[in-house]
Amino acid sequence: MGKWGVMAGALLLAVVGLALLPGGRAPLSTGQPATSEALADRRGALIDRLVFTRESDPGRVTGLLASGSHQAFVQGIGSIPVYRRLRDTPAADYDLAYGSSVELTLNPVGPEFRDGRLNPFHVPATREALHRLVDREHIAEELYGGLAVPRWLPISTAFPDYARLAETARALELRYAHDPAAAEATITREMRALGATLEAGRWHYRGSPVTLILLIRNDDERRRVGDYLANQLEDIGFAVERRYRNAEEASRLWIAGDPAAGQWHLYTGGWISIVMQRDQAQNFSDFYTPRGRAEPLWQAYTPSPEFDALAERLERRDYADWDERQALMARALELAMQDSVRLWLVDRLSVSARASNVSVAADLAGGLAGSALWPYTLRYEGRLGGEMVFGTPGLLTEPWNPIAGSNWIFDRMITRALADPPLLPDPYTGLYRPQRLSHAEVTVAEGVILSRSLDWLSLDRQARIVVPEDAWLGWDAGEGRLVTVGEAHPEASLTARTRVRLHYEAGYLDQRWHDGSRRSVADLLLPWLLAFERADEASPLFDAAHQPTFEAYRQHFRGWRILSTEPLIIEAYSDQAFPDAETLVAARAPQPLPWHTLALGILAERHGELAFSSHQADRRGIDWLNLVAGPSLPILRRYLAEALSHPQAHHSLPFAAALSPWVEEAEIATRFAALDDWVTARGHFWVGDGPFELAAVYPLEGSLVLRRFADFPDPADKWLALSRAALPELTTQGPLVVAPGEPAGVRLAVTQAGEPYPDDAIEGVRYLLFDGDGRPMARGEPRRRGPGEWELTLDAETLAALGAGANRLEFILTSHWVALPSFASHLFATLPASAGEASARETSP
Repeated sequence: MGKWGVMAGALLLAVVGLALLPGGRAPLSTGQPATSEALADRRGALIDRLVFTRESDPGRVTGLLASGSHQAFVQGIGSIPVYRRLRDTPAADYDLAYGSSVELTLNPVGPEFRDGRLNPFHVPATREALHRLVDREHIAEELYGGLAVPRWLPISTAFPDYARLAETARALELRYAHDPAAAEATITREMRALGATLEAGRWHYRGSPVTLILLIRNDDERRRVGDYLANQLEDIGFAVERRYRNAEEASRLWIAGDPAAGQWHLYTGGWISIVMQRDQAQNFSDFYTPRGRAEPLWQAYTPSPEFDALAERLERRDYADWDERQALMARALELAMQDSVRLWLVDRLSVSARASNVSVAADLAGGLAGSALWPYTLRYEGRLGGEMVFGTPGLLTEPWNPIAGSNWIFDRMITRALADPPLLPDPYTGLYRPQRLSHAEVTVAEGVILSRSLDWLSLDRQARIVVPEDAWLGWDAGEGRLVTVGEAHPEASLTARTRVRLHYEAGYLDQRWHDGSRRSVADLLLPWLLAFERADEASPLFDAAHQPTFEAYRQHFRGWRILSTEPLIIEAYSDQAFPDAETLVAARAPQPLPWHTLALGILAERHGELAFSSHQADRRGIDWLNLVAGPSLPILRRYLAEALSHPQAHHSLPFAAALSPWVEEAEIATRFAALDDWVTARGHFWVGDGPFELAAVYPLEGSLVLRRFADFPDPADKWLALSRAALPELTTQGPLVVAPGEPAGVRLAVTQAGEPYPDDAIEGVRYLLFDGDGRPMARGEPRRRGPGEWELTLDAETLAALGAGANRLEFILTSHWVALPSFASHLFATLPASAGEASARETSP
């Protein structure tokens, strides 16, 4: 680090209040011993203060952890050398996660961009052909050093749906296996159909070379992936311009920019699931239709009518039984491959690095950055309190606002620590557990496929669920009033497939936001009203990019109402279901947002100064609303000053006709006064209710500070029981060579920490048998032999059908303790008859 880096680091540490040691290093307090008395008295977070600062070089991670200057890094590491250094450094430790993926995002606009340049990827067949151009095995083994597995499909190889649909998945993977000659033939046909010509080995269009702009992320292993992809495209006749960009620079082009401007053709995308997704039916809408996101790229997606309808149906979970659901999923996978606005390349094994004296519940899918429980479990081993420094490659990548702000994993990790949702996902199973609910009652109509795993909720079935007439069904933006079910359906009863009754813990509405404001029903109601307002073309808040998502919601929403405020009880009706009752409850529980901070953003957008979404900001030529930094802050301060001067409901309370019954006049003035004190002290408008509060933001220095919220209601050890995952370990034993006419017996052992995996933790064990060409030849369930042991006998007839050559027997285990399916393969060869007979003669006594 040069002298400017030392000075900047010293300035940052001084700003956040950490004393400096000689040489520029700050002594980080590790707190006090975690005695039982101290733990019993503590509320909220287990540490006192946490600093996030930019650090984009994975090669520095081990050294910074060993020096004690950093305690963790939020970026999942995929580098084999860095992983080995972490493994071999006593001062460092790590957690493994399986929910990260790398894909190739394609720009589908066309066939020409606005300036007349050709976009070959407007054609679905061209996009589909790229699957066979790409060697995913090479990417996984060579570019990621084995810390990745090939992925073809919209469903993650690490989640339950892949295990459930293994046979379909394997068939599609075989269909789209690496075959560059076939890919080139298809692309040549489609390019000529567009009017392009191949001249001296290079594609031309209207007299100019066809140059593909490949946007390559340069801040992780995707740089190597991008270079590999560029080479493949150049080999089949394209000129490729390689534009290397970091996360922030790239996002301005592919996600915030207009795809019709032609600033890119392809982008090396990366995604991370922050929870174990037990049901991935949503993925088709999320990644292939305009319903997925509000950004311009998603609004350019034009899936086929069949695919769009199927994706929307799966989003609503509209199927009669499990078999129909699996058939719909299988067909959606086929259509997704034909559409291919993105090509999934690999699922990464991601390494979350931390100091060896630091403990935290890392999610099996999202790692540290994706864990919902990290704010509640982060601590020094055996200590309470203290300070930590986290390194992150991206910070404040996009504007922060809770309606349509940044979706970047590193930003969202921080904002999760600032919020207190009604439910939190288990980091190992993905099942939701209550955080602010005492319990829930779930009722489903007959025929709805849904099961319960945890006992904090009840589940029953009813022949017909009728929605009460006084339930709220919508919002009339023009008249500024709520619309009830009885008004909208005066002649016939409205029915629903599901009803969820949410019982909140006692005193929920007496709890406080970080600025001291008391929570209100209006905090639950306003975000819902705003969703309707932003979908109304007559409203000044109308956002066309919000409409597809909203319309998908309207397809299944059937109303909600408040039954009681002390305790708070909310009842919600919907036609949308999920396989798990716990997920259904989480989907129906409204997420509270402080109405007084939202009110300022609403005022700013109504007056054309700021916009909640990037799409709206671009369309209107105004700034994207940012509650924590940038040019939004003085605008918000001005509206705050007006609210302080005119706290009357008609002036400062949005949608006053609906919210006034829940907000007293005195509360309006109190709220804005509290917010004014908050902004004066901290310089930003992000008010939350989580275990940490946002103490300070330093966008120029690339840092921000979280501080424990001392008034958080929960005991500090509430979630410590979920600090480690119990992953099963699978090993196989069987013959390596099988002679003709002989059966083959294979055994499977399932253990954890050297002991048999408990029978009651195992959901099921299945097997698939593949021949040498990767074709599935048999499937079934092995026999249980005893604790943690199964066996399978393949008869001679089954083996004969394989022919001679190498084969693979694959076991798939699903567990109740972790949602990550486990796989184990046994490779063996079957001999031709003549060789088998010779072998038998040679080995006979």
